[in-house]
Amino acid sequence: MSLVDTLPAVPQPIFVGSEAFRRAAFGDNHPLKIIRHSAVMDLSRILGWLSDDNFRACDPASVERLLEFHDRAYVKALQHADALGRVEREVRDEFQIGTLENPLFDGVFDRAARTVGGSILAAELALEGHTVFHPSGGTHHGRADRACGFCYFNDPVFAIKTFLDAGIEQVYYVDLDAHHGDGVEIAFFDEPRVTTLSVHEDYRWPYSGSTSYPKEKAFNVPVPKAFNDDELGHVMQNAVLPLAERVHAEALVVCCGADCLAGDPLSTMMLSNVALWKAVDQLLALELPTVIVGGGGYNPWTVTRYWTGLWGRISGQEIPDRLPLQAVDLLRGMECDLVDEEDIDVSWYNTLADTLNPDPLRESVKSLARGIGL
Repeated sequence: MSLVDTLPAVPQPIFVGSEAFRRAAFGDNHPLKIIRHSAVMDLSRILGWLSDDNFRACDPASVERLLEFHDRAYVKALQHADALGRVEREVRDEFQIGTLENPLFDGVFDRAARTVGGSILAAELALEGHTVFHPSGGTHHGRADRACGFCYFNDPVFAIKTFLDAGIEQVYYVDLDAHHGDGVEIAFFDEPRVTTLSVHEDYRWPYSGSTSYPKEKAFNVPVPKAFNDDELGHVMQNAVLPLAERVHAEALVVCCGADCLAGDPLSTMMLSNVALWKAVDQLLALELPTVIVGGGGYNPWTVTRYWTGLWGRISGQEIPDRLPLQAVDLLRGMECDLVDEEDIDVSWYNTLADTLNPDPLRESVKSLARGIGL
């Protein structure tokens, strides 16, 4: 028997999702009416990266589980509105359900609860040694008592809580979405076992996250417009990774919103998916129980390519130079009202990896990183 034969098997990475996420959601007049989650599953399967062996279907979290963070009145209000098919004015005003931002649509309660169930499952699998990717997660704006920012419940909160309930002493939440991870920061602001760090575009909705709170272990890196690959690399090396060591992180939850990519209509950040893949690689190199969730992203081509490639990197696949015809057809069939036809890059149809964007490293970004390192 060789030495290799005696070594314990490394648990394989797991993709958490559900066919339920194929259902139409958010209505016709909303930035999230685009195809995202099902396209990532489909493209991953086309490439041979997703099978019954590495896929786990998630069920909705129970009402009892949701009440571990969310207020009973809010949970019941969302459940009732979904069943009724309409929202009373006072319910809309109090809980922000049925607004343009957080519309009521058929199956909204199941979808939101299933997203939470996916993050709970992801954390449980991570505790078993798997690296887990849950792209339908990342609803990081959700509040305990109301919907906020297209987020009805807050699934990253439940991934973190699952780690804490298992006895993890220090959970590190890293948010790379273009928008401040305000809901998660608020949820754990007074919890000494959780450190949150959000890298997001400054002066962008929800217009928070301009300040860090070291005493509460809530850190923010509000980056300038046109934030580029070299600047992300600098922030990773000089802020994100050193903070993990400083707080003695024992588990990770990483929010990988795709709205920080060049070409997204709801931010001016200019990152490539290659730079973001590398950032996640660096976090995985810490060899901690890790849950990776999705987040924002309003350009269906860049979202699908980023998250599919991210799953490829997580699961040890080789990124192809060109996509097969079936994948090209899938990407060409997408539509988005927020991206003008003349702004569609033809590389979004036939490649997975972006061209790097290594624009100069600005002093303002260096200063931000130094502030976290103090």
